Amino acid sequence: MKLTLIAAALAALLAGPVAAQTASPAGAELYFIGLQDGATVTSPVTVAFGLRGMGVAPVDVQRENTGHHHLLLNRAPFDPATDAGFSIPADDNHRHFGGGQTEVTLDLPPGTHTLQLVLGDHAHVPHDPPVVSDVITITVQ
Repeated sequence: MKLTLIAAALAALLAGPVAAQTASPAGAELYFIGLQDGATVTSPVTVAFGLRGMGVAPVDVQRENTGHHHLLLNRAPFDPATDAGFSIPADDNHRHFGGGQTEVTLDLPPGTHTLQLVLGDHAHVPHDPPVVSDVITITVQ
């Protein structure tokens, strides 16, 4: 019985938002620099991140109107209804740039790839409102 209650409490914790969302200023904008939707590229491809209206800070820095970049790669677009309020996972489809990096060079296999940027706070949680780029699709030759 005790184990069941602990499991239920853990499930409830995991089902809800992990933290209060950090506010973002009106008009903040996240975008790709020099990489256009529909581009055909060769690997490795350098992806540069652009940000207006906010600053970039490493993950261990809590400062108003700052965050760090996350690259969503080959996954469904960010959905505020289901993704907001949750810590962005770290896996092959969710790349974290907690050191404050503003670009990455990726070795991508030939084919079509989707990319989207999401700004996260010190806890990897998207801001409120979320600061996300458009989804772009690139083809790697």
